[in-house]
Amino acid sequence: MIDTSASAQEPRWRRLPEERPRQIIEAAIQEFGDRGLAAARLEDIARRAGVSKGTIYLYFPNKEALFREMIRQLVGESIAEAHDRVMATEHSATGQIRAYTRAVWEYMRTPVFEKLHRLASGELRNFPVLYQFFLQEVPIRNMNVVAGLVRRGMAAGEFREVDADVAARMFLALMLNHGVWCAKRQQLPFMGEVSDEQLLEQMLDFFLHAIAKPPVVPTHDVL
Repeated sequence: MIDTSASAQEPRWRRLPEERPRQIIEAAIQEFGDRGLAAARLEDIARRAGVSKGTIYLYFPNKEALFREMIRQLVGESIAEAHDRVMATEHSATGQIRAYTRAVWEYMRTPVFEKLHRLASGELRNFPVLYQFFLQEVPIRNMNVVAGLVRRGMAAGEFREVDADVAARMFLALMLNHGVWCAKRQQLPFMGEVSDEQLLEQMLDFFLHAIAKPPVVPTHDVL
């Protein structure tokens, strides 16, 4: 539905000051994604956000600080919120992994994921401090959440005894590769006509079977 409210019709520069950091961050992901981190300029981000370059400096002292806050708000906080929502449920560990995986998958099917992955797998490595920040804020945080859910499942007897950190790494590799492949679905014949929902179920089926506790085989007394 198209928003035809008065606020939607207002020029961006007339909106409330508290909206401006988010405007700037949303413009930054577009600019970083299109031009790259090194080539992106604050004046172009400001123009895209509909603010002056000086306004950016009211919130972010430099481009690196803007990038960090962009990662925190667009991904880091989303991971934390998804974790909190999952932990607030009364689901089993299996149910919580299902819910968390769905949240991760929905993010991975957004244009933001495509842009950030392109940056992280390429140019961002030329900025070691920012790259380490990205790793801590996104993949490592993701893996920590999954490892915690796996440990909870092992404690409850739902999952077999595994190295939870290794399981979390396998989980993220599985998700990440399929997220990247889906962005190039038309070029990859092995993806076939599988829908996003089908892929989600396939990944969950694979991962949950990999950590499932084997059924107890009844023993029979030998006469």
